[in-house]
Amino acid sequence: MLALTIDLQNILFTAFEQLLTVRIEGAVASGTYDIGLETLRAESFVVADRRTIYTRPGTGAETRLLTIIQRQRNHPISLDDALPRLSDHHAILLLNERSGRAAVQLPAPSFLLDDGEIERRIRLVRPMEHHSVSLNMMAESHWAEADRERFAAAWLTELAEVPEFTQSTIHIVAGLLLPIWKRLPNESTRVYRLQTDAGERIIGRKVSAGWVANVLAADAPSLTPAAAFAALMEGRAVLDLAEGLKLRRVRVMGAIRIELSGFNDTMRDRLRAYGLFGEIISWKLRMFVPTDPSGVEILSKVLDSYPVAHVGGREAA
Repeated sequence: MLALTIDLQNILFTAFEQLLTVRIEGAVASGTYDIGLETLRAESFVVADRRTIYTRPGTGAETRLLTIIQRQRNHPISLDDALPRLSDHHAILLLNERSGRAAVQLPAPSFLLDDGEIERRIRLVRPMEHHSVSLNMMAESHWAEADRERFAAAWLTELAEVPEFTQSTIHIVAGLLLPIWKRLPNESTRVYRLQTDAGERIIGRKVSAGWVANVLAADAPSLTPAAAFAALMEGRAVLDLAEGLKLRRVRVMGAIRIELSGFNDTMRDRLRAYGLFGEIISWKLRMFVPTDPSGVEILSKVLDSYPVAHVGGREAA
């Protein structure tokens, strides 16, 4: 390296930094990126439930499962912050022809696949999120270039729908951890700390709603529709339902969806009546639960007819 010219050294280091950034983004997206002890921050943390799931013989030390309600302030990207991104001459204003949502397309580092092929990628910036997708996947999606007026109208419409706060439920295993460490889910070993509104300081492992349902249920797990929806959207649970149905999170054409598989021809009309929608992808009908606010109600109808038989982790997917 030192024998190369400065220009060649700069090229190599730039390529290395791009590859490293892509690897880190992939690890963050999959939940495997370990940054050490992380402090969770929100407007509010309230312990809604606490249960003892293990007591150490002799010492009486306990491992506790805490259900915590967190309230976070939303920080959407304003239109005034989105439009200046057009200063990048590669930036494109997009409008989704199906959902009516707006996004700014920006260049992103390419990804080197295991077979040595280079996958070109772009970044989609939206009011409440941004993620990278492959250029090939974009060609099969419903995103299309839009003029500034239509883009601005769609962006402002979505901003108006964003609430000031978002409330969600998280589960933390705290207290004595080492004796049951191997029983905890292995999709992430990250340790978190937080302080509740009451001043209680908590340090522990975050676990999914699916894992909690399996731990607390002696036989068939019971999940509320809201908890099941949250577990699926987190991507860390696969729900096996009655009659061979299965629910899991998938990514289709760059969009996160909840897919229902295992259905037969006699179930189609009933599932559509519940609110599921179907698409023909690669000559095969696939059915999905909407991921918008109506998803919980629709999922509730599905679970009423096809109860949860088993909650599996991401490894099962």
